[in-house]
Amino acid sequence: MNAPAVLTHRADTLPFENSFANLPPAFYTRLQPTPVPSPYLVGASASAARLIGLDPLEFERQEVVEAFAGNRILPGSEPLAAVYSGHQFGVWAGQLGDGRAILLGDVPSLDDAMPGRTELQLKGAGLTPFSRMGDGRAVLRSSIREFLCSEAMAALGIPTSRALCVVGSDMLVMRETPETSAIATRMAPSFVRFGSFEHWFYTERNEELKVLADYVIDRFYPDLRAQPNPYRALLEEVTRRTAELMAQWQAVGFMHGVMNTDNMSILGLTIDYGPFGFMEAFDAKHICNHSDRGGRYAYYMQPKIGHWNCFALGQALLPLIGEVGDAQAALEAYGGVYERKLDALLHDKLGLRTVQESDKGLVDAMFNLMQATHVDFTLFFRRLGDLQVDNPAADAPLRDLFIDRPAFDAWAADYRARLHQENSVDGERRARMHAVNPKYILRNYLAQVAIDKAQKKDFSEVAKLLAVLERPFDEQPENEQYAALPPDWASELEVSCSS
Repeated sequence: MNAPAVLTHRADTLPFENSFANLPPAFYTRLQPTPVPSPYLVGASASAARLIGLDPLEFERQEVVEAFAGNRILPGSEPLAAVYSGHQFGVWAGQLGDGRAILLGDVPSLDDAMPGRTELQLKGAGLTPFSRMGDGRAVLRSSIREFLCSEAMAALGIPTSRALCVVGSDMLVMRETPETSAIATRMAPSFVRFGSFEHWFYTERNEELKVLADYVIDRFYPDLRAQPNPYRALLEEVTRRTAELMAQWQAVGFMHGVMNTDNMSILGLTIDYGPFGFMEAFDAKHICNHSDRGGRYAYYMQPKIGHWNCFALGQALLPLIGEVGDAQAALEAYGGVYERKLDALLHDKLGLRTVQESDKGLVDAMFNLMQATHVDFTLFFRRLGDLQVDNPAADAPLRDLFIDRPAFDAWAADYRARLHQENSVDGERRARMHAVNPKYILRNYLAQVAIDKAQKKDFSEVAKLLAVLERPFDEQPENEQYAALPPDWASELEVSCSS
């Protein structure tokens, strides 16, 4: 185990480099964030701060709050907004770009999972040349949701951008109604997207396309340089990472909501949290984004859309790859990688140590049962870990999740028979299952409670919910209420692209 990182930096001494700023000027516009009046701290992640060697106590200083509001420029940073394009809901949208995000630069990363350097980006920091009809701002509710979900996903072990902090202001911006504004500071090794490559392909600027591909390969995938065709290898690696990410989303019941190509990370990270949701009452066709009227990004569609987006990336990289057949070959990895990853995750979730031919039937029957009864996704898998092989009478907390209890009993009998095949031991299996099946997720209603309090300047629930979500697999008996079924009013909550 690595020793804890030593906190060495105040905000003013973060050792910024600006690798993206070293690209040719066509890739971005240099600009300053637009200040907001009287900024205040809404929430900060100590664990994210430690990943860049930033003392979490720094957030107690107003000068630091001002810096992450965009009111004050940190020494060494070179603020800029990047250009990109993309397909939105399957339709080519042309030039997009950082309409309300401003990249400060990159600093050293102490994250073992993502070594190297980490970019800091302000979301909601004001107008840029790419804002189109927007105002360059983010609202408090969406900033809190992104902050909490970024940190929750990291705690679940899912590749993701991180959220360092949220700074609020009483400045009003207009959405459906006037709302207070906020700035979220996001962290990732890179915010380059599939749409970053599409931009140069569709504008027929192959020189810039190559510059970007070389930048990504040299900085993040240096081993690919040894491949006969590094650009095909890049496509294959991104395809692999995307397929694995889709499997991880499906296994935890996460729905992104807006899987446009401009929201897909070239590093296989979850980025751009907007109208996301975690599955509650299971419905494979559930749509978490109220704006997605056609259901393109429904839960069951996510793996297919991940593949579609990789094809869009392959199209963009084709001038560099050379042969259509090479690009197609790189994309062929997707299906097998996804299926293998999901199968492994589901075996872990079910506590199965071996693989049997009958397992597919058992899993299919499980999801059919979950669909028919709309059982709570998270509670089902968590309570399944408490099942005792030879004591069906102890099933009550799990069985009570189902309306059709005889149907559950029939499936549970098959599951028990499967456990007997590998001489499964209750206590040992329970520990393994509880280590992969979270008890605590960011349910929409929990986020809404925190948002409602924050809109009254009470940020205690943001901090409390963050602390709970940072330990999703722990029992936390003192926080049992955060693992309860959602109240009736939660079904009326809607999230959309308006943020």
